[in-house]
Amino acid sequence: MPPLPHLPQAPKKAHQMVNETKAPVSILIPDWRGIGGIAPQIKRPSPPAPKFGLFAAERLKTGPVRPILEGTLPQERDMTQSDTTNRRIVLAERPQGLPDDNTLRLEQADIPTAGKGEMLLRTVYLSLDPYMRGRMNDAKSYAEPVKLGEVMTGQVVAQVVTSDVKGFAEGDYVLAGSGWQDYAVSDGTQVLNLGSDPDHPSWALGIMGMPGYTAYAGLLKIGEPKEGETVVVAAASGPVGATVGQIAKLKGCRVVGVAGGPEKCAHVVDNLGFDACIDHKADDFADQLKQACPDGIDVYFENVGGKVLYGVLPLLNPFARMPVCGMVAWYNLPGLPDAPDMGPVIMGTILRMKVKVQGFIIFDSFGPDTYKEFARDMGQWLKDGKVKYKEQVVEGLENAPKALNDLLEGRSFGKMVVKV
Repeated sequence: MPPLPHLPQAPKKAHQMVNETKAPVSILIPDWRGIGGIAPQIKRPSPPAPKFGLFAAERLKTGPVRPILEGTLPQERDMTQSDTTNRRIVLAERPQGLPDDNTLRLEQADIPTAGKGEMLLRTVYLSLDPYMRGRMNDAKSYAEPVKLGEVMTGQVVAQVVTSDVKGFAEGDYVLAGSGWQDYAVSDGTQVLNLGSDPDHPSWALGIMGMPGYTAYAGLLKIGEPKEGETVVVAAASGPVGATVGQIAKLKGCRVVGVAGGPEKCAHVVDNLGFDACIDHKADDFADQLKQACPDGIDVYFENVGGKVLYGVLPLLNPFARMPVCGMVAWYNLPGLPDAPDMGPVIMGTILRMKVKVQGFIIFDSFGPDTYKEFARDMGQWLKDGKVKYKEQVVEGLENAPKALNDLLEGRSFGKMVVKV
């Protein structure tokens, strides 16, 4: 294919921790198109049903595949993005437990050619999220699993290289669901235009995207916090938990976070303004949590499970609320936990304390009005410095598998994205 048009690329930041606060927010104009909604008003047909780019199967093209290395990912080679080949990471085998070197395979393919009514996208940022582990399993869930040999699913911020799609021009940044690869062709379905020069394009994958919206809608629409109540947040230093806690503080609540290690707990209290944070690795975790919640717990935002949930249960107040958006402590288990059966304790607590427990998947649990409220409120809170946001940027597509494992094992700090 002829050389691709040159597009300016943002500088790469190798494993850089970025704490962005009080920065201008200019990329966000509410426009309901699934999760994205992060786009200028563009006149084009809406999809038949609201889905989110990271879950929806887009119509994508790829070229002939040339495997680089079977089984493992190359560690010492030039892995920079090319304008002649398309690197893609595919699901090679289904993992039992934590993904290993045989789970994902790095391949090279020809860059696909965009036809009439299509555009070619070049990935700039890839979002890494806990749900990806579940998509590796061949099991019934809210979304179809990734098929063996297919590109690993994921939401990206990309730049338009060439376009024959109305409303998208060369150089525009877009939010798409094209997965773990350098290039993809799309007809514009489930793709959201972020404009030609957004201030923080990667924020569309974090605080102004799926994690931020999950925190906002789950807490306010299910948790329904009231001034003076106690809110406990699991994974409090992560992109969802950190946002939940800050919103709860804005609503006048006492907020207690749970995180892994003193550094994360210090960040949660000193930088995010939580009232307390408990290290779940501490031997006396349950006792510390009880001391931090002298009036019990009114809202527990659940995205972890495991020992954190077990520590919370005895402290729940009558009519407590528990939004549930994840169970990351159990994602890598091949079967039921090798532990005493906690079912009677969990169900008994729900019954006696009249606890409202509601699971939710962000792409289909709330309507367009809720998203518009989120985009309006979060954009203003960021602009006013009332909500802070931390990003962890990992350099290089080839490092995405290890980074995902770091995320699943609690070694990430903030919202993790890959600078492709």
